[in-house]
Amino acid sequence: MTDQDALRIATDVLYREALYLDERRWDDWLDLYHADAEFWVPMWKSEHEFTDNPSREVSLIYIASRDRLEERVKRVRSNRSAASMPLPRTAHTLSNIVCDPESKADRIGVRAIATTQVFDVKRRETSTFYSRAEYHLVPIESVWRIRKKKLVLLNDYIQTAVDFYCL
Repeated sequence: MTDQDALRIATDVLYREALYLDERRWDDWLDLYHADAEFWVPMWKSEHEFTDNPSREVSLIYIASRDRLEERVKRVRSNRSAASMPLPRTAHTLSNIVCDPESKADRIGVRAIATTQVFDVKRRETSTFYSRAEYHLVPIESVWRIRKKKLVLLNDYIQTAVDFYCL
């Protein structure tokens, strides 16, 4: 696989994920994820160091499998999550997408900058979340899936509820 092929694949997957989140196409979004997917937003330990082990340290969000992602989506769809009702409007933006030069035909490592504008309908307030994103993509039956998504949230003093759809 060439570097250009890896970048094309990665950009397609990341842009589709952003679109699906913004349009609340939950099933399409879930389909982007591998069964053993990990979705992780570590917490900062200090001004310059974040947690590095989600099983031993606190995380802002840690979801260890696609089944758990499906549970989060089910909760959002149920209208029983007070923190998610009404759902905010979001606009996800990705930039500086770079593939790991060690990417191969069976895996692609990706780094990007992710920014999400979140409009809280109830409070009529806008928040911005920005992070350094890392993805590991793997092909399953020739369809590339997200095996791991790690977001290091750079503005982690959060004044509103935050969940997967905000990041």
